[in-house]
Amino acid sequence: MRYSFTIAIIISLLSTFSCNDGDIITIALEFDDTFESCGNLVFYNTKNDPAESLSLQITSPALSISDLLKVGDDNTLITTRTINGTSNTFNYRSYAALPSNLFCNDIPPSDIIITNDLESTTGTAVLTTKLTEDDNDTVLAALEDINGNGDLTDDDTDGDGIPNYLDSDDDGDNILTRDEKPDPNKDNILDDAQDTDGDGIPDYLDNDDDGDGALTRDEENYSQDQNPANDVTNSEVGADYLNPEVFTMVSATKYREHTIYETYVITMTINNISLPNISQDVFNFGSLTNGALSTSRKLTPDF
Repeated sequence: MRYSFTIAIIISLLSTFSCNDGDIITIALEFDDTFESCGNLVFYNTKNDPAESLSLQITSPALSISDLLKVGDDNTLITTRTINGTSNTFNYRSYAALPSNLFCNDIPPSDIIITNDLESTTGTAVLTTKLTEDDNDTVLAALEDINGNGDLTDDDTDGDGIPNYLDSDDDGDNILTRDEKPDPNKDNILDDAQDTDGDGIPDYLDNDDDGDGALTRDEENYSQDQNPANDVTNSEVGADYLNPEVFTMVSATKYREHTIYETYVITMTINNISLPNISQDVFNFGSLTNGALSTSRKLTPDF
């Protein structure tokens, strides 16, 4: 039998518990504000000193990581599950000593000694997923609001249908924004952005970087591979797209492939919990740490 929870999520809180025999036990639960996962959606966090865990087991309806990533048009998803004391249960446990790989073993560790086990049979678990997308072009998304209206979605310098904050090549010249030195000293102030032709338009927003009348993306005189950086007539000057003395054009036929990076943040609260001898009924979770929450997608704009 597999020793794992369908979902076991651990939270950070400070609470007071008491025993039924009249003795008051104060337990300070100071977990990290992140939790981990393994297997088919087993989320966990544990603590060695003292040895403790908090866990939420959800089996009905079952969930998977992919279920939690199905955000809507607003890049948000809210998922709820009812704690019922049978298929969905919430537990606080303490141990004589914390075994390794407590939640992720196919075979249960043989040295588990549980010294306290409190279970809630009521409550509602609310998981909130938020998706953030970015082009990782070294320009902060907030600085890509070119028209300054607070809406990042309507700033599209090259008109390729991808807003600048998601566009790894803002000016559509087939030189990636991050390679056009938009922020050389990395201080998030763009007044020192490279401007090769001195026309007041930084290279990363200028489709003719050297001002020679030939569009940067058309200066592929030697290899037509959507990368003008490797077309060099005069090695002492550099690539032709930065050399105003070379303006031979080979018309580009397509844009480079773009990569959009996606980061999901999953947080959780449990409301109306009824643990024995504990008055707090709302618990706030940290955020999930899982490699599946950092992904990317690729697209090539129509030319």
